[in-house]
Amino acid sequence: MEARDLHEWQVTPDEAIEIQAELATMVSTKNKIGAVNFIAGVDISAPNSEGFAQAAVVVLDYPQLSLIERQVVHKKITFPYIPGLLSFREAPLIIAACEKLKNDPDLILVDGQGIAHPRRLGLASHLGLLWNKPTIGCAKSRLCGMHNTPDIERGSYAELIDKGDVIGAVLRTRYNVSPVYISIGNKVDLKSAIDWTLSCCDGKRLPEPTRLAHLAASGNVKVPTKGAIKIKASLSC
Repeated sequence: MEARDLHEWQVTPDEAIEIQAELATMVSTKNKIGAVNFIAGVDISAPNSEGFAQAAVVVLDYPQLSLIERQVVHKKITFPYIPGLLSFREAPLIIAACEKLKNDPDLILVDGQGIAHPRRLGLASHLGLLWNKPTIGCAKSRLCGMHNTPDIERGSYAELIDKGDVIGAVLRTRYNVSPVYISIGNKVDLKSAIDWTLSCCDGKRLPEPTRLAHLAASGNVKVPTKGAIKIKASLSC
């Protein structure tokens, strides 16, 4: 899965902000998800003391949500840590991992924000534009915006609002557990983003694609020589 060449990566923070502003106008908030056979999840580990991080992509079949492929890359991060510009720091490694995929996903869930971002271009939206595919942001915490507390029932949500705009949903994926922050990445509307997230949760707090991608980025999902997928550890969810 190759990314489009929309901009340079070796840029200054000011240039990155300008790129975000331009790309934000290209994000599609209309649902373009068609038939879904494969769903991918992507995530990246925190860098080590030498600045190296591991980016991971996993592909699951749908609706079984069985893990069929895992790819990782271990590379040095070159962009500084600046809140709001994390896609310039993380996307190059994630793209490198996804270029190794043998299965082409129809939908991608990203452990990060979509348009729930001060400039409406978080990692999920940025990647969605680069791949020209439907993406959904599924974050564990809020970057911006305000919201009420959703009811405790599974599927309950509250709108996430910033500067008068609805930028996402604070979604309860399990009964009385901490909600997750769902937002449009690209080529999806908010209702569809919520529905797909719930359909991928498989009884857990986090959707299975991003949950397994997080484990893979941490080195805890291995593919044995015989081809079966094994999970070495599980998240507390």
